[in-house]
Amino acid sequence: MNHHYLAFVGIVAFFYSSHFLKSQGPSLKYPVTKKIEQVDDLHGVKVADPYRWLENDVRNSGEVKDWVDAENLVTNAYLSEIPERAGIRKRLAELWDYEKFSTPVVREGRYFYTRNDGLQNQAVLFVQDGPKGTPRVLLDPNTMAKDGTVALSSWIPSDDGKLLAFGIAEAGSDWHVWKILNVETGAQLADELRWVKFASPAWTPDAGGIYYSRFDEPAAGAKFQGLNLNQKVYFHKVGTAQADDKLIYKRPDHPEWGFQTEVTEDGRYLLITTWKGTDHNYRITYLDLSKKDSQPVDLIDNFENEYSLIGNEGSTLYFKTNYKAALHRVVAIKLEKPEPANWKEIIPQAKEALQGASLFGKQFIASYLKDARTLIRIFSIDGGASTELALPGIGTAGGFGGRQNATETFYSFSSFATPPSIYRYDLKKGTSEIYRAAKVKFNPDDYQVEQVFYPSKDGTKVPMFLTYRKGLKKDGNNPVLLYGYGGFNISLTPSFSASRIAWLEMGGVFAVANLRGGGEYGDPWHKAGTKLLKQNVFDDFISGAQWLINEKYTQSSKLAIQGGSNGGLLVGACMTQRPDLFGACLPAVGVMDMLRFHKFTAGRFWVDDYGSADNPDEFKAIYAYSPYHNLKKGVRYPATMITTADTDDRVVPGHSFKFAAMLQECNQGPNPVLIRIETKAGHGAGKPTAKILDEVADQFGFLVKNLGMKPG
Repeated sequence: MNHHYLAFVGIVAFFYSSHFLKSQGPSLKYPVTKKIEQVDDLHGVKVADPYRWLENDVRNSGEVKDWVDAENLVTNAYLSEIPERAGIRKRLAELWDYEKFSTPVVREGRYFYTRNDGLQNQAVLFVQDGPKGTPRVLLDPNTMAKDGTVALSSWIPSDDGKLLAFGIAEAGSDWHVWKILNVETGAQLADELRWVKFASPAWTPDAGGIYYSRFDEPAAGAKFQGLNLNQKVYFHKVGTAQADDKLIYKRPDHPEWGFQTEVTEDGRYLLITTWKGTDHNYRITYLDLSKKDSQPVDLIDNFENEYSLIGNEGSTLYFKTNYKAALHRVVAIKLEKPEPANWKEIIPQAKEALQGASLFGKQFIASYLKDARTLIRIFSIDGGASTELALPGIGTAGGFGGRQNATETFYSFSSFATPPSIYRYDLKKGTSEIYRAAKVKFNPDDYQVEQVFYPSKDGTKVPMFLTYRKGLKKDGNNPVLLYGYGGFNISLTPSFSASRIAWLEMGGVFAVANLRGGGEYGDPWHKAGTKLLKQNVFDDFISGAQWLINEKYTQSSKLAIQGGSNGGLLVGACMTQRPDLFGACLPAVGVMDMLRFHKFTAGRFWVDDYGSADNPDEFKAIYAYSPYHNLKKGVRYPATMITTADTDDRVVPGHSFKFAAMLQECNQGPNPVLIRIETKAGHGAGKPTAKILDEVADQFGFLVKNLGMKPG
């Protein structure tokens, strides 16, 4: 399992028009944005929201679309005058132009994987017979839309490798349409499953059908804005219409619950993992598929802990859990004796946070984080005799998928200056060999990666990775791009990005801070950055920025901060709290209105991390840092370029629209405040390569101009 409005008050008679512009500096002029008299009473506090009309769906509101077009005109004109941008775009394309492979998924001798030849907008799905067979194209999403905005969101082969279920996402939306094809012929079946979001299907062992979760069809106009409620579990028989699917499980008494389906490898049990937010606390329900008309049985009937299925041996199910283990462990639960007193601990809690585990050939492969770096340990089926898998260095390893009878598995490894390589691990011999290695047009030996630890405001030691060209002078004159996230138990581990290499070549330092709110050190680290403690995350990031200045890596005028989604919130909160500390800010698809996030699409899930403005105590904490509400008139804010997209149905673009309008109103001084609004794109997943390169070139061009850089 990976993973409401107050009344409209009135309108000020100052309507937006693209002809009304306000000057900002000698050449930059922003659209004058209409303001309305919207004031909400929240727990006795009067909260103004003058730009609420910008929450309206840009696809359905001509007024919002006109505003978007006018803002993009200003932004595009500004960016087009940056002479270095074209060179940056060219170099980004050169670095990006290398073969990219996914780790193979093996089913009955067939190897499935994706490959991008370099600059293709979308990766292509291939299949081959055997590890050295001739590859053939199975699905090419690049043929589905000329502009590359249709993406293959996910794909799952049947156990026998004869059929493939695959999800299609359009324009970056979280809504996926699932289809089925015949692997041998490549022909698509007529099957089509719609209104699927936040769930992946599970095949039956005989490939006769799939269990999956979906929502009801949204009301007209609510597809990209409405709350997602009342998910249900269905069984779809291959070759039939979705309207004929059998309802398996629903909980109308809890419309906020969501469901993920899994079928055990032996086909005996259907597991339904129930979730209600972003915390990894789940209920577990199962059906015994070997019995006709089997009814659901609750194995775990509360949301107090994580239970992630690893595999099974008959009626014994293995779970990764944080039950009585804040850093997680592996337990075995026999369905005949499911009480916790009868659980058997297989892999005890370690000093490092357990991230995941796989079960192959009577052994577990367990992945840990040691100071945000991957550590792999291999255990026997009873949890004994652990060995450590040697990795090429400080970095991130992922993969380790496969069936329980497999004798091989594949994993990838990369780091900030190490392009990704895929390794084949022989479970019998205990050896690894390179299966595929990326060939990127740069020299990794030119760069240095180091990990440092700095004190946060309250003294907490926070890790940070730094990557830069060897020979760096700590004279305070280096441009630094500081990246962070700090939320939802997500860990930022060392990973490769061609765009970051371009930044390093431009003389920049790239820094990643492992803030509280993430999962780097298990549950305590995560919880220390949530709800009433969310300010810890911003303190960690601000302290990291100050450390970089104190240690002479950079100075405020040359320090940029960047983050997306929850990381966009991070940037928005930090630039409102310490506008003097940064030279430039790049908040992307951020959650900027913390009082209303839970009223749109998936926002209600985030209450687990943020709390809710509906709760008086949590409202006080949230209101204190909400970026949109903490902008103040007359403050000189850093040069800022906000990025979002019109089809973002995860963090609706109204967050960024409102923040941009308020920031343009409040900012004092010559620093630019721009918003770059991508079309036919969403929260980020599935974005075409061409759009990615354009966006990164715009961001780096913006930094070059506003940090006073002189790229060589």
